[in-house]
Amino acid sequence: MLVLAGAFGMLDTAHVALFVALLRRPPRWRAIVALVVPPLAPFWGWEARQRFASAVWVFALLVYGLAVTLAAI
Repeated sequence: MLVLAGAFGMLDTAHVALFVALLRRPPRWRAIVALVVPPLAPFWGWEARQRFASAVWVFALLVYGLAVTLAAI
């Protein structure tokens, strides 16, 4: 349960960091779309040279998915 909560917190934090980074660079509409369609955030973040935040986002999503799967068993 702790891994599940930690992964969700890490995913949420990375998503907000990517949102802020995308909001600071034109075109700014990408930040708003990334909030509605979350998988676009790491993709556009990678293009905006936010590689660490994008990698953390993907890693946290994988850990969260694995934790949800194991919790369901």
